[in-house]
Amino acid sequence: MQESRTVSRPVSRQRAPHRTTPVASNHPMNRIVPLILAVALFMEQMDSTVISTSLPAIAHDLGVGPITLKLALTAYMVSLAIFIPLSGWMADRFGAKRIFRSAIVVFIIGSILCAVSNSLVAFVVSRFIQGMGGAMMTPVARLVLVRSTSRSELVSAMALLTIPALVGPLAGPPLGGFITTYFTWHWIFLINVPVGIVGYVLSGIFLPEIRADAPPPMDFKGFLLSAIAASGTMFGLSVVSLPALPPVVGLVSTAVGVVCGFLYVRHARRHPAPLLDLRLFRNRSFRAASVGGTLFRISVGAVPFLMPLMLQVGFGLSPFQSGLITFTGAIGAITTKFLAKRVLTFAGFRSTLIVAAIAGAALTFVNGLFTPSTPFVLIALVLLVAGFARSFFFTSVNALSFADIPDRDASKVTSMSAVLQQMSLAMGVAVAGAILEIETTLTGSPLELRDFQIAFMIISAITLAAVIPFLSMPRNAGASVSGHRLVARESDTSTAVK
Repeated sequence: MQESRTVSRPVSRQRAPHRTTPVASNHPMNRIVPLILAVALFMEQMDSTVISTSLPAIAHDLGVGPITLKLALTAYMVSLAIFIPLSGWMADRFGAKRIFRSAIVVFIIGSILCAVSNSLVAFVVSRFIQGMGGAMMTPVARLVLVRSTSRSELVSAMALLTIPALVGPLAGPPLGGFITTYFTWHWIFLINVPVGIVGYVLSGIFLPEIRADAPPPMDFKGFLLSAIAASGTMFGLSVVSLPALPPVVGLVSTAVGVVCGFLYVRHARRHPAPLLDLRLFRNRSFRAASVGGTLFRISVGAVPFLMPLMLQVGFGLSPFQSGLITFTGAIGAITTKFLAKRVLTFAGFRSTLIVAAIAGAALTFVNGLFTPSTPFVLIALVLLVAGFARSFFFTSVNALSFADIPDRDASKVTSMSAVLQQMSLAMGVAVAGAILEIETTLTGSPLELRDFQIAFMIISAITLAAVIPFLSMPRNAGASVSGHRLVARESDTSTAVK
């Protein structure tokens, strides 16, 4: 017994700086903390898409064309790509709670600047500042959740934190259209101010104090390479798929990003403490979650781009009508919060992710079978179930990313996961846009319903490929979080007793 106690003490001292003491599973903090983080993330996720339906009105006021104003969308994504890799290091250096609250302040400032912008340059710069806040808000919120939640409650907490990522892109376009139609586009950004202030105050009261760690010195070369790699790739994909500049600019930017990506890999292998640690991929669960999640997110990035266009171009619906139909997917995403923990406890990560990926691929394929004669109720029902499947997948894959990772590496996981998430979502839009562009080039005619149907079927095949990384994953992977192995042991014990 003495030897056992001697061994356990160093482990306790090693882990303490990286994590607060998790609260009891029935403690109210287990509900309050994820809720505060989820509200802040919903504000950030929704704002990244809410201006899509308001571009014509904003462009008219600023005296530019709607296509040119898409640079504001790109500026936001580029800002995310640049600053997300810094989030983990800054959280360790200055404290996760402090960085999260600072991110809210930066996001509020960017929102106010967007609302008062009177030129294209001012608006693009303001969106870039907003992206700086969003880049810190999302990964650091996930880090706060991981370090303040017991592993047994991590799935339930992740389910709540996953909802904004799925609901935001669906709620953004119809909400933006409603505000622009009945008020003015300025309120799209001004509504962030009271929400952000409430989030700042509540986070100061309820979020736990997570002691700042002493991370290694800043990897400046790694930051430069990763910033160029991620921002160049995302800028290039955005310009190619939504051309606000000549396509050659997008191709060159993407090529520069890819080259810098290879240079970063070479740098990270030699650096003792790289900004984005590629050694995380040695962990089997994290590797499967990253590869499978990236493939699946291509669908999540493509569907919100394809579905409204198909309903408007192919079916002749108004933007607001199409937004109301697609929003049903958000309802499906919300219901996952009440079931995720029980399902993962019963089936485990491996089985749940395989089934959810297959279901997501099948439902994406079904989208390609819709015609103007398909009842809107049936379309809404399919989107509802699809939202349910996608939410299940992301709740599971987000929790799996941390399940078998030591607490000391949690900040590294948040940065790496957030970068992969943004890249895959941008890739989804780019792939969908490229498919439509190729279709119209081959046929020599404007967009037709058939083009969207083919696009959905190709995207469904990519989504199905997300199953592959999980097939070789152990059945008990992440059992400390899902509780699946514990249930199996209790069942075996009960059988043995009988």
